[in-house]
Amino acid sequence: MQQPNIENATPESPTVSMVSTNYRWVVCALLFFATTINYIDRQILALIKPILDDQLHWTNEQFGLTNGLFQGAYALSLLIFGWLIDKYGTKIGYAVSIAAWSVAAIGHSLVASISGFYFARVMLGLGEGGNFPSAIKAVALWFPKRERATATAIFNSGTNVGAIIAPLAVPFIALQFGWHWAFIFAGIAGFVWLFFWWPFYNVPEKIRATNAAELAHINSDRDDTSRDGEKISWLSLLGYRQTWSFIVAKALTDPVWWFFLTWLPDFFKKTRHLDIKSSGYMLATIYGLATVLSIFGSWVTGALVKSGWSVTRARKTAMFIFALCVLPIIMVKDVGDWTAVLLIGFACAAHQAWSANLFTTASDMFPKRAVASVVGLGGMAGSGLGIAFPVLAGRLLDSFTKEGNVAGGYAVLFSICAGAYIVAFIFQHLLAPKFEQVTLKKL
Repeated sequence: MQQPNIENATPESPTVSMVSTNYRWVVCALLFFATTINYIDRQILALIKPILDDQLHWTNEQFGLTNGLFQGAYALSLLIFGWLIDKYGTKIGYAVSIAAWSVAAIGHSLVASISGFYFARVMLGLGEGGNFPSAIKAVALWFPKRERATATAIFNSGTNVGAIIAPLAVPFIALQFGWHWAFIFAGIAGFVWLFFWWPFYNVPEKIRATNAAELAHINSDRDDTSRDGEKISWLSLLGYRQTWSFIVAKALTDPVWWFFLTWLPDFFKKTRHLDIKSSGYMLATIYGLATVLSIFGSWVTGALVKSGWSVTRARKTAMFIFALCVLPIIMVKDVGDWTAVLLIGFACAAHQAWSANLFTTASDMFPKRAVASVVGLGGMAGSGLGIAFPVLAGRLLDSFTKEGNVAGGYAVLFSICAGAYIVAFIFQHLLAPKFEQVTLKKL
């Protein structure tokens, strides 16, 4: 007989008066470091593009296709890992994911052709899909609603920290030891994380360092009253408007973040004539700003909830403000280098604060046993649209480059990015006017 998944169990929370432990923040730290490694891996190819341009002589469209193939594999991986994590648990799902993407990262060091990079990026995408479904489900398991936005913002800031470390470390490694070693070191980092993950993570009830007071705190606003092991199918989740609110918002805004990660090094080189060393400091500054401001933005949501605002009012107000904060990026083409850095950094911070709150809406609206699957579906949609966007971006830039106006091509792309969040907010609000728990129908 199949054993039930204890992650989906919801034991009664005891009433206790003892001082609470805080082991849940250890879990948050583990999620943060995994996400940091994840984003270092993703940044490497964009950062060494100037080196590979001379070796591979690829076009912008071919480089875009390389990233599009990654997105396609990542979309499929999100769907698979969403199901795997809900069925077998976060501990196993996350371990499988980071082991797979670490092997794939090291595999890049063996590549010497454009087609080889196509294959390597597909394998990396297939491995990386477990990161966010695992992390979001871990937050839902370890944190009450009022702390989830803050916990999500903290672990999600690993995307920024990874993007800070990468432009400072990767160019140095690539120029000193060869670009191959950047991928090898990233893969090794993933296996080091696994060494800590396996002994230090489990469901709250299985961690001895967690006392009854902390368990009571975690379950203080428990909303998942479903039976242990009850099955959730992807198709059944697609029957809820709330699922589509998450899917549509991810599909419209995820490609913007991928655009920043993929094309910013090239933007600074082609429009500002900055080499890999010079632009590295600017990229680190951009993601440094994003890290600090995004955590503050997500903290505001939790503060509003604690002050008496409903989750819906606090979340929607914050997300609308974040959507507006991306709009100034349309001026990037017409300002100086460091003003451009500030505008892009502000937009990246707004995206990350938006993303942290968007992820949290999945646990606002769905019981814990369905969260990873919903996140997987949304992530797949975001990566699905992300397949086409980098290819079209590359084609557009090739066209403008032939006309001697590559800056004009980037102006068009930044304008698209600027408006994406307002459109996403409107659709999300129409599909989910309130972020309230869905009562899932039994299969």
